Amino acid sequence: MLRQTQHRKSSATAGENPRHSQFPSSSFLVSRAAAVAETDATSKVPEKQRGNGTWLVTEFVLLGFSNLPHLRTTLFALFLLTYLFTVSGNVTIITIIHVDRTLHTPMYRFLAVLSLSETCYTLVTIPNMLAHLLMESQAISISGCRAQMFFFLVLGCNNCFLLTLMGYDRYVAICHPLRYSVIMRPTVCLCLGALVFCSGFSVALVETCMIFSSPFCRGGRVEHFFCDIAPVLQLSCADSAQRALGIFFLSVLVVLFSFLLILLSYAFIVAAILRIRSAAGRRRAFSTCAAHLTVVVVHFGCASIIYLRPDSGANPARDRLVAVFYTVVTPLLNPVVYTLRNKEVRVALKRTLARSGGVSR
Repeated sequence: MLRQTQHRKSSATAGENPRHSQFPSSSFLVSRAAAVAETDATSKVPEKQRGNGTWLVTEFVLLGFSNLPHLRTTLFALFLLTYLFTVSGNVTIITIIHVDRTLHTPMYRFLAVLSLSETCYTLVTIPNMLAHLLMESQAISISGCRAQMFFFLVLGCNNCFLLTLMGYDRYVAICHPLRYSVIMRPTVCLCLGALVFCSGFSVALVETCMIFSSPFCRGGRVEHFFCDIAPVLQLSCADSAQRALGIFFLSVLVVLFSFLLILLSYAFIVAAILRIRSAAGRRRAFSTCAAHLTVVVVHFGCASIIYLRPDSGANPARDRLVAVFYTVVTPLLNPVVYTLRNKEVRVALKRTLARSGGVSR
């Protein structure tokens, strides 16, 4: 009896196995379909999975102006024209200063370096923004984002330091005119220019390393049209509070310290101008500073709004609007202001155009 029962059980089991192998259960089919669907979905995301189940971003997607699809064509035409005017204006200033010997002074050499820096500054961001306006979204690799941020910070810091150096140059010219050629001799100007570049390079390197020191796992959507500090730092896996605080203090050191040095220079300049007895002399002294002061107010005003706020990045729409102003409008302001408000540059421009017209005839 026992043998017959065991035989029946084994026969029943053997009879069930073929049916299960030929006709899988419905639960198995559902789980298999879900796994395939999940694989297809994740294969389209620029991320990879870690062992603990979190997702690491391998590239970013710049959202830019994707929320304004009806204005893309208008914005593209407007930004393209502004970019062309900016590049041509800065190149014109560099050419005039190089050609006209009357402008071979420290002030205008610093202006030529500033124009070159502004041209490279726009090259880092605006072409990428123009390409973004022609697409729904734009992907950028982690290394590409790191490089863009580094060069953007280098050139931005250099502009702050150059404007500070130009303020010091005006201070020496107005407060110590008899010693100007000795204090601002070519070797000193060259050393000051090298110091400006090394300072900007060091600050940008430290900030970029702080931002990219940990992987990113909070999605790859950057709420900006280029890789700026705040929107990229928000995607970091690690707690970014300490790094954000360190970057904030570095920004204060660059922006606020530079601006305070410029204010100190202009405090001495104003005191020296008020001691001039003739009204014509005071106007002439102040006219040499008006263009520089205008560029300083706009440049440092925009930089302060973006980088000197503890809640930087909390309002992406507002940050994008201000970023458009200081990446598109401010570089254009430099050649416009120095061409319209600086008499020496205007005279040199007319002289260069007349000379080139005479040569062509």
